[in-house]
Amino acid sequence: MPFSDARDYQIAILTTFLLLGVYTRDWTLNLTWVLLAIATCILTQWSLSAWQAYRCRQETPLQWPPLLISGARSAAITGLGLSLLLRVNHPLVLVGAAVGAIASKFLFRYQEKHFFNPANFGIIMALLWTDGAWVSPGQWGTDWWYLLLFFSAAGLVLNRVGRWDTSIAFLGSYGGLEILRNFWLGWSWDVVAHQLTSGSLLLFAFFMLTDPRSIPNGKQGRIFWAISIALLTFVLQHGLYTSTAIFWALFCLAPSTIVIDKIWRSPRFQWQEKAQVKAPIDDSSLTLQTRPVI
Repeated sequence: MPFSDARDYQIAILTTFLLLGVYTRDWTLNLTWVLLAIATCILTQWSLSAWQAYRCRQETPLQWPPLLISGARSAAITGLGLSLLLRVNHPLVLVGAAVGAIASKFLFRYQEKHFFNPANFGIIMALLWTDGAWVSPGQWGTDWWYLLLFFSAAGLVLNRVGRWDTSIAFLGSYGGLEILRNFWLGWSWDVVAHQLTSGSLLLFAFFMLTDPRSIPNGKQGRIFWAISIALLTFVLQHGLYTSTAIFWALFCLAPSTIVIDKIWRSPRFQWQEKAQVKAPIDDSSLTLQTRPVI
């Protein structure tokens, strides 16, 4: 059933953002490369899922169709995220970033939970591996109607996964720090308004920072984690003059979710279609036979 899963909304929204960037912001983006990134993510997801299932030998052929669909959704979101934020000189760099992004979900795990955001991991790996990759923080500009679009679109997804607290904590903390810095330096309000209405910042805050499968499980933990990322972003951006500070901050603090989940314990988030939700699931007792593909 279409749009029975919150990820269906996210795929539709990210696709719309991508097309808006191409046709309203004149992005020089090769749409063939976008399809390549998405296809690479999906194929990598399926390949590693098959390897994991074979190694554990706990899934039956009848379980594969729903698992493949679930995995394709998550992989497509990662591919779209890479296409929206990462720019490369060669398609092989994009392929490498896509493979690395999906592989991170299988390689960097603790108690069956991956702690790196896949798209963020792929972006950082591409920036580290080659000089032919970069992120353009100002690619969206600061038009007011983009701001309304981002907030409206975020509402469709975050209301379904219940992660508004993470975005609000991050934007509130980061925005407060920028306002204080603006006041300290005696600059006009136009400067801070320009910084806080960046489309890339909002895309990060609403659609990357709120990935429910990799961020802390508990609300208190998510708020603490989001504020920590805001502080590190502020330090990296104004102390080291790093234009991609938000991505580095998320990458550096991603492993901290392991400790945060131990301090503020809460049930783990599960992607489930509405028609399939019958009773709460005790995540601690899940096996590969009942756990959906990540």
